Amino acid sequence: MTTTPRDAHPFPRFAAIGVVVSDMAASLTFYRRLGLDVPAGSEAAPHAEAQLPGGLRLMWDSYATARAIDPDWTPPPAGTPTGLAFECDGPAGVDKVYAELTGAGYTGEKPPWDAFWGQRYAVVQDPDGHGVDLFAPLP
Repeated sequence: MTTTPRDAHPFPRFAAIGVVVSDMAASLTFYRRLGLDVPAGSEAAPHAEAQLPGGLRLMWDSYATARAIDPDWTPPPAGTPTGLAFECDGPAGVDKVYAELTGAGYTGEKPPWDAFWGQRYAVVQDPDGHGVDLFAPLP
């Protein structure tokens, strides 16, 4: 039996995470509060992107864009897991970011707590109800 080297059949490279949003301006405001550098003027565009550390991109598409790709597309229910997570500057940073976001009117899904797996952890919802995890290692 012969094997083919992995390089002979390269796999696609994971490059981006996409989120479909109902209000582009509200979503970009939320993610800018988390430190993402989204180009100015993206609020009026049907698609926006931010470069992430390590070369990944986070992309946002409007409902209209999603329907242009698939006319039968419907939005998922609020709170559908997305799996976005932001590492904060220590346990106190989790509390601070959570307080800043909920103080700005965003919905807190789970207040900060010391998780059994060794992290300070919290969840806040973006404007479309996507859960966004905030975490930091516990000392």
